[in-house]
Amino acid sequence: MASPRTITIVALSFALGLFFVFMGTIKLTPRLSKDAYSEMKRAYKSYAKALPGLKKIGISSVLLRKIIGSLEVGCGMVLTLVPGKPKDVANFLLLLVMLAVLFFHQLVGDPLKRYAHALVFGILLTCRLLIARQSDERPERDESREEPHINEQEKNKVKQS
Repeated sequence: MASPRTITIVALSFALGLFFVFMGTIKLTPRLSKDAYSEMKRAYKSYAKALPGLKKIGISSVLLRKIIGSLEVGCGMVLTLVPGKPKDVANFLLLLVMLAVLFFHQLVGDPLKRYAHALVFGILLTCRLLIARQSDERPERDESREEPHINEQEKNKVKQS
């Protein structure tokens, strides 16, 4: 039977992956929701205006939106479908994207309700990454816990004799 840690990682990976595939698709195409797509276009125009350095290096609002949308779709698919360490890499990339999105929202002065989803999903990505990393480190901690137990038994033997 799978451990609770494994179930948590799989559930978070699947749910977060689907969310980012959905949100990335909204940034890339109006097929899912024309209103949401229009809102994304408007928002990314304001981000590009607030960061004039982007135009200097040749990144328009359209290109920025497509880059972030493509990263979200690609990393979301990895989180949903690909087993192993690539999930952690995708998780980390999405965490960086969420930090950038939070920066953009703060830069243009959006209210909390406009970027609360980025904050929540950034926290969920952080939790998933911490749980995944914790499972790799756990065997080392178990071994170190056994040693003091053995030492206590040896001390009891010395005291009894």
